[in-house]
Amino acid sequence: MTRILVIEDNPNLAFGLRNNLEIEGYEVDVAADGEAGLARARASAPDLVILDLMLPRMDGFRVLRALRGDGLPAPVLVLTARGEEADKVRGLKLGADDYVTKPFGVLELLARVEALLRRAARGGSDAPVLGVGDLEIAPAARTVRRAGRAVSLSPKEFDLLLALVRRQGAFVSRVELLKEVWGYRAGVTSRTVDTHIASLRRKLEPDPAAPRYVLTVRTRGYRLTTDGG
Repeated sequence: MTRILVIEDNPNLAFGLRNNLEIEGYEVDVAADGEAGLARARASAPDLVILDLMLPRMDGFRVLRALRGDGLPAPVLVLTARGEEADKVRGLKLGADDYVTKPFGVLELLARVEALLRRAARGGSDAPVLGVGDLEIAPAARTVRRAGRAVSLSPKEFDLLLALVRRQGAFVSRVELLKEVWGYRAGVTSRTVDTHIASLRRKLEPDPAAPRYVLTVRTRGYRLTTDGG
């Protein structure tokens, strides 16, 4: 059974999340503060974490940083307050895979959870290791190495990288990436793609300000170079 950890200090919201997720067939654990949530995540290695950013004892940003520092591969869906764009961006930079803004609809949250779990379960393709410059990308193993050293990517960052890999050097638009990687509907606008591209560049590029691998196609989108040049 798929295990979901909910880290939420509002008892009514936590109860509602647990109830609806269990109806969908998930095994759900709930923690009411950041320290307890981090301890349970470390002990149980959940398949997905739903994380409120505003928590007692340890806020969600610190929990997220610790989880990614531990190498937890599970997708993290963060809950943010309405209009707090800076919190969303900061959460994505720390390794969150998606976010839902409070107040949110149950159906929307369940759809986001299902999409994140589906992508995590799907993993990579059977493609061999791809070499681009000093990068080695293994889709099946979902690993990346740069100059022989492992690079830690969040699940969403790796999904984005795979979407670029599949184009074999052709460009892909932001709209296509939002639909393929995040499951958003056509017509949705978001800075999510740009934020994750910037994070990929920080981790993969020798000089993120002058990228060699993840390239911008002006007015069109992004592409992954096939030669590292």
